Order: sequence, then C-alpha cells, then structure tokens
Amino acid sequence: MNTKIILIIWGDPDSIFSEILIKSLKRYKNKKPIVLIGSYKLLIDQIHLLNLNFNTNKINIIKKDFSNIKKNKINLINVDYKYQDPFEKSVDKKKFISRCFNIAFFLIRKFKIKALINGPINKKDFLQKKYIGITEYIASEFNIKKIGMLIYNKKLSVCPVTTHLPLKLVSSKISKLLILEKIIILNKFFGDFLKKKPKIAIAGLNPHNESFLEFNEDKKIVFEAIKMANKKNFLIKGPFPADTIFLKSLRNQFDVIIGMYHDQVLTPFKTLFEYDGINITMGLPFIRVSPDHGPNINMVGKNISNPTSLIRALEFLDKR
Repeated sequence: MNTKIILIIWGDPDSIFSEILIKSLKRYKNKKPIVLIGSYKLLIDQIHLLNLNFNTNKINIIKKDFSNIKKNKINLINVDYKYQDPFEKSVDKKKFISRCFNIAFFLIRKFKIKALINGPINKKDFLQKKYIGITEYIASEFNIKKIGMLIYNKKLSVCPVTTHLPLKLVSSKISKLLILEKIIILNKFFGDFLKKKPKIAIAGLNPHNESFLEFNEDKKIVFEAIKMANKKNFLIKGPFPADTIFLKSLRNQFDVIIGMYHDQVLTPFKTLFEYDGINITMGLPFIRVSPDHGPNINMVGKNISNPTSLIRALEFLDKR
C-alpha cells in the first residue's frame, strides 16, 4: 500500500476550491498520488459549469485500504453534499466540512499519512467561536499544544506569534516563553523539512519599538525572548521596528520574520508575494498546508481565480 500520498480536503463547498484545484492539476503534474475527500456530484457539476474541460474519467472512487489508488487520477472519497444549485449556500455545509475532516483524520492516523491540504474555509461559519482558526482546530484533534503558523515563500516566510486574535488582546497574550516556543518550532521545522538553520528576524510590537507607557513590551518581553533564544544558538536578531523590517535591504538578510500579531506580518507578505505563498501548520505529526487565501465566495463561478497558492502547496508537499 502506498501511503506517500497528498490528502486533500475539499473545504468550503461554497468557494472557488473546485476551480483552483482543477487549474492546479492542469498546470502542475505531481509525483505523489492525490486523494481528494469531497463531493463527487459537486465537483462534476462545477467542472461543467466552469467549462474547464477537465477529463472526468480521471476521477476514481477509492476503497478505504487505498488498494486501487491511481497516480495519474483524482482519487475521490465521496462525501455527500445536499444542494439545489452548485453555487447556492447550504445549511449542510458545516456537516459536510466536518465529515471531510473526520475522514481525513481517520486516514492520517490509520495509514500515517504525512501530507494534508485543506481547501479554503470560512472560519466563522465552520468553527463558530470554538477555535480561533483552522490551525488550532486541527491541532486540538491530535492533542498538540505547541504549534506555529508559517506563511511560506522560498524567498521569505513570516510567522505570527498570535494568530486570529483581536488586536486589543495581543499585548496581553504575548510572553517571553510563547515567543521562544515559536522560535524553537520554526528551527525544528526548517531543519526537518527544509534542511537548513533559518535566519530569523523579530519585529517589535509597538511603533518604532517605543511606548510612552511605563511598561514597554518590546523591552520587557520581545528583547528578553531574543536573549533567551540567542543562548540556545539560534540565528536570530531584533527586535526590529515593524515599519522597516520588510525593507528590501533588511528582509533579504533573513529566511523568516516573526511578528507579534497576524496582520503585522501577513499584510506586507501578501503585498510582496500576493498569491505566491502557502499557510503551513508547524508542530503537527504531519505537514498541513492550505492556500493562503479564503473561499472568495464572490468569485465563485467566474472562472478567474488565481490557483498559484494551491499549486505551491502541491509543489511543497510533493518534494517532501
């Protein structure tokens, strides 16, 4: 049995996923077999409506033991999804996504699968405040406490210490130990999967790393975390002001920039690379990757969505 596969979860059915998946598989010829968990009917209907001229004969319903998996086909595990129109929102969406994830979790545990992609998901509809993001949802299913979000491009990656927190909560959540934890996770991930010791920059929390308040997080927390990390011989510098660290002369010196909150590092990253980046969850017993964008519901059915991020996800997992 070949478990060196790329397992893909459909994600939000009311999304551009089917479009970017088909475009990605047309442009990138993967070496590892792909197993898709999702709706056969929804996929076929959207292929026809998008007029993507995809050869539907490549779809193969596989058995649970993967005995008839085909390298050059989309091997589909069907999950029924009830809808009247392929682009109509459905009350069964949450159940569909949950079912797809549960099948994936079962297969990962049973067959020790090491590569997972999930399609874009509207977190508000699916998670409903129980988890702050898909990263935390997946980690909880495998009882993993120490994880990290890496938005990856081979030229430069970013890692937020806090993820989908409201901005007013960030200063109370960051700590020396949390920052050090992300540094350790980053170094392990880069060593295990990229075979290198990363050069890391850390951005401070406050404008210019200054504060008129008595307690300055950049001096008391960020700087102290960097001192702790340097004692462990990590390649790390900072804290840098967030408004200058992404200047070309500075960013080119580093592999990763760590920021204190989500948009502090994702906004400049997406400005630089647009769709040429992927979201990786570090710290899991497998590599979980997702395209670094949302479901883009307003783009559904227009056949103009950019598949680059999903292509990069396939490339990354195919080489490891």
